[in-house]
Amino acid sequence: MKRWECSVCGYIHTGEEPPEKCPVCGADKSKFVELPAEEAAPPKSAETKTEMVQNSETAARKESPAGLYGLVSDLMTRHHAHPISVHIPNGVVPLSVILIILASIFNFAELGQAAFYNLIFVLLAMPLVLFSGYNDWQRKYGGNLTKLFLAKIICAAVVTLTAFLIVIWYVINPEVAMPTSPHRILFVFLNLIMLSAAGIAGFLGGKLVFRD
Repeated sequence: MKRWECSVCGYIHTGEEPPEKCPVCGADKSKFVELPAEEAAPPKSAETKTEMVQNSETAARKESPAGLYGLVSDLMTRHHAHPISVHIPNGVVPLSVILIILASIFNFAELGQAAFYNLIFVLLAMPLVLFSGYNDWQRKYGGNLTKLFLAKIICAAVVTLTAFLIVIWYVINPEVAMPTSPHRILFVFLNLIMLSAAGIAGFLGGKLVFRD
């Protein structure tokens, strides 16, 4: 049985023909390459394995952009800057939305204020999240704009925009989440949109990592 690898995300498909679309990243059939047949080979020594890793790293460095930018972007990819940084909004946004909902239900202004400070932290983290995501997309996935990556880009933009709007709205009217505010429902709904976008982005990122 033939084995095919998606050149975008690395998903392995077994069959006589590659799938029409990659079930992980949505790449077209043309992005699949046939893998050579597996053959029994003698176990590699520790020295050989070390040499293979060194050759791989050398090849990666040759493909990296020159200068300080190339060094930084290479280090960010190799040390998983995007998966690490994206845990900030994915962890803090749900807490912020819960605080807003509780503030709205129980008329507790201090909870709304706590949510406000949490979202400021999210906004400060988003530049690193966005840049590291773009860097990984270019370096690991060749900048291929499949449906999965397009959805992740849209979700990232929605999280950033809604968080910014929520913070500005709160600055203008700190009572916007209180039961007496005529815009309370709309404000809470905007928070839920932000939470949904962050959740979808996390789910799609998980598909790339676990390739299920």
